[in-house]
Amino acid sequence: MVKTLFLLPIFTIFTYSVLFAFPADSFGQNPKDIFYAIEKGDTDLLKNILKSKPNLEAKNSQGQTPLMYATYKFNNEIAFLLIDAGASVNTQDNMLNSPFLYAGAQGNLELVKKALKHGADFNVFNRYGGTALIPAAEKGHLEVVKLLVNTPNFPKDHINNLGWTALLEAVILGSGGKVHTQIVQELVNGGCDVNIADRDGVTALKHAKNRGYEKIVKILEKAGAR
Repeated sequence: MVKTLFLLPIFTIFTYSVLFAFPADSFGQNPKDIFYAIEKGDTDLLKNILKSKPNLEAKNSQGQTPLMYATYKFNNEIAFLLIDAGASVNTQDNMLNSPFLYAGAQGNLELVKKALKHGADFNVFNRYGGTALIPAAEKGHLEVVKLLVNTPNFPKDHINNLGWTALLEAVILGSGGKVHTQIVQELVNGGCDVNIADRDGVTALKHAKNRGYEKIVKILEKAGAR
């Protein structure tokens, strides 16, 4: 019994020392905190918080800025308030997503447009070494593809860590259906190089033939693909 009573204070001291040494992530818990406003979707609270000029590049335990957090929650109203207040559309989190990259990958057209007007950096790449265009092409986000492939100076032929361009990824990982056929057409119309091959020397045309994507094959052949 004496030993138990003696050990209890030591255990308590140890517990508190651990808690103070490794504090829990409190973002989103404090009503005065910007992450709390975003979590609740409270635009009025957010506007009041923004009046105090908070650090918009502060990060939570996942490396997410307030804007990145709002982007993940698909809350464009709040995201736009943050961007207008000066939040960077290029800051990456622990997953190497940025608001611009993630908006493109998820087909969030309005946020992509907003980011393009507020300094979207085309040299910031996702964890696969890709641009916003590449996953948009793969996932069938036609309107985002149309926008990005026709944006001046956008690296439409960028090759990611897998050795794929947006065109290659649209063929290799796409369904070959109507939407991906339209995406291939938009990439061609936008001036993408149809003859860039993957690491094995296989072009988009060869991949399309191997998969039986006849309409895509016709589009590529008409564009001079080999």
